[in-house]
Amino acid sequence: MVYLRNFQLRTADSEFEFFRTFLRTCYDSYYPFQFFPQIKDLSELEFADITIFCGSNGSGKSTLLNIIAEKVGLKRESPFNKTDFFDPYIQGCSYGLDVNNREKLRDLMNVSRIITSDDVFKHIMSVRERNENISFKRGLIFEEKNEMNRYGWQGPRGFNTDDPDSIKAYKDYYQKYSLPASKYIRNKAVIDERTYSNGENGFRYFTDAIQPGGLYLLDEPENSLSAEMQLELVQYIQGMAWYYDCQFILSTHSPFILSIPYARIYNMDEAPVRTCKWTELPNVRIFYDFFKDHSSDFE
Repeated sequence: MVYLRNFQLRTADSEFEFFRTFLRTCYDSYYPFQFFPQIKDLSELEFADITIFCGSNGSGKSTLLNIIAEKVGLKRESPFNKTDFFDPYIQGCSYGLDVNNREKLRDLMNVSRIITSDDVFKHIMSVRERNENISFKRGLIFEEKNEMNRYGWQGPRGFNTDDPDSIKAYKDYYQKYSLPASKYIRNKAVIDERTYSNGENGFRYFTDAIQPGGLYLLDEPENSLSAEMQLELVQYIQGMAWYYDCQFILSTHSPFILSIPYARIYNMDEAPVRTCKWTELPNVRIFYDFFKDHSSDFE
């Protein structure tokens, strides 16, 4: 499904017009001005159901995703550190949406979002912190159970056989006392006993965040994922795009993600930026040459 059909960056003429009326000269950098039309010779992008930006560090692929996300108005979790010229830059950008009515547009924007590496790492750290808190709580509950065992059949301290409330408290106490420690802790903590690795939690973050019928911008989603998990993410992205009406625009270095069939790939290392096959990318050729040089080690 294609919701975002195209995106127009500022042209060289548009940037010239901006600086013609901009009088301040105290800045060393006007980024993202003077980058895409002058250095990358890039002013317009056409999108498929899966579109990928690939390039070396500093090629502008993540900046491009953020420009699109901010202009379209996509939700994001982690704050984005804009330059002073980011908002003026996107004011001169435009895009074309293939959405037929307002209701469909509202539904699209409700689920659509940009997901960055910061979002994934933040989620992983929050899971780790939550697990540490659960471990601490489990320890407190275990001590509570030990205290019950120390008092045994005597019941809780302050027990009064003439007090109905005290008798009820004793019955509750007895039920807890009679439980094995492991079951008592589980009943009190109400937690998922399964512990996932950082990579598994990262992958689960994507599968939880990506819903049917949405536009998703993913910034280097391969971070923290093993090769096996990257292949699983590829299968998930393909399935959501082809069967659940999602559109994806990604930046990546991963040859696994770049190999998605029929994806439109922009080589951000070239000027002018152009679409190409994934096997033509310098980044992929490095992998190919590396394994080719070591082919004898696999035989």
